Amino acid sequence: MTPDVVTIGLGYIGLPTSALMASKGMQVHGVDVNPEVVKTINQGKIHIIEMDLEEVVAKAVHSGKLVADTTPVVADTYLIVVPTPFKGNHEPDISYVEAATNAVIPFLKEGDLYIIESTSPIGTTEKMMELIYRERPELKGNIHLAYCPERVLPGNVMYELVHNDRVIGGVDTESTEKAIAFYRQFVNGELHPTNARTAEMCKLVENSSRDVQIAFANELSLICDKANINVWELIRLANKHPRVNILQPGCGVGGHCIAVDPYFITSDFPLESQIIGKAREINNYKSFWVAEQITKARHAFQLEHGRPPAIALMGLAFKPNIDDLRESPAKYIVQKVLQEAQNEVYYIVEPNIKNHQVFKITTYKEAVEKADIVAFLVAHKEFKNVEVAKAKEVLDFCGVTNK
Repeated sequence: MTPDVVTIGLGYIGLPTSALMASKGMQVHGVDVNPEVVKTINQGKIHIIEMDLEEVVAKAVHSGKLVADTTPVVADTYLIVVPTPFKGNHEPDISYVEAATNAVIPFLKEGDLYIIESTSPIGTTEKMMELIYRERPELKGNIHLAYCPERVLPGNVMYELVHNDRVIGGVDTESTEKAIAFYRQFVNGELHPTNARTAEMCKLVENSSRDVQIAFANELSLICDKANINVWELIRLANKHPRVNILQPGCGVGGHCIAVDPYFITSDFPLESQIIGKAREINNYKSFWVAEQITKARHAFQLEHGRPPAIALMGLAFKPNIDDLRESPAKYIVQKVLQEAQNEVYYIVEPNIKNHQVFKITTYKEAVEKADIVAFLVAHKEFKNVEVAKAKEVLDFCGVTNK
């Protein structure tokens, strides 16, 4: 049976989207370059942590509506959901998008729909259109191309894929309309039509806006530390103003969206993106500052007690209650602290990961019990009610103890 959709990329967005489409009765052929990922999915299992996902994947696979493979096949719609990492000095690398596009070019036929969901620099959809037409000139004007970025929160992806509004931009009006008709099959949120370039920029602007707001909160935390003011109390009181809504500070910004997307703008528009660029600097510096505070606490303990401390580093993920370590400031902090380690003992905690290739993972209960210094880097739910003995020093960089 010819599938309705081929999804290229079965990661944190590609797999949930594929499973959702399959649950709506669409025949989905998911593609990933990792054979282990393909094997896992075809067993009805998942390789990532995401609420409600495993059940949906299991049902989709067992019903035959979702099949994973390492190569694409002929379909009516092709969805590109692959990473867009950096190269050089934070320059966007669209080689994965290009590779995915090259993989589907031989299968494209008249009337097909090609959609990019990967976060991309402005103009990427048009570049892929040129690539397709260069390889298959007979398709020019005979297929539909569009860009539609995801807008989901890790940990709540399955709900937000259905209910969040989507911005959909085609390379022409017909492509936009065709893409809207496609998403209407499984999205209940409102579908907003535009052009491809605006849709690409919209994704970048959304996350850059959030990065700027977080930078303000993180900058406040640095100021309050010097001014001997509790930043958590300050923000709580300031937010009593009817038109003020300051976010909560943390140990930096991570993930493959907020910590990455602003660079897609600053790379192309370095002179114009002053606030966006400065926000990136502040949020990156906050992670460095947190690592320095842990190092200072280590030195102070050594001087006072005459022995190296045991230190619990609580959290590795880029945000609470997930297993995603992409661009994680907590992971950077742990790496930096360990690089400067001397004779102290470290307990590294990440409750959402059982094993890690680099770090030896300790349970949070054991870490808190054995450590002299407890540094909270991520506000995981498991940490919220943990009791730390009064004799221990607590470094709270994410508001766990400020309830």
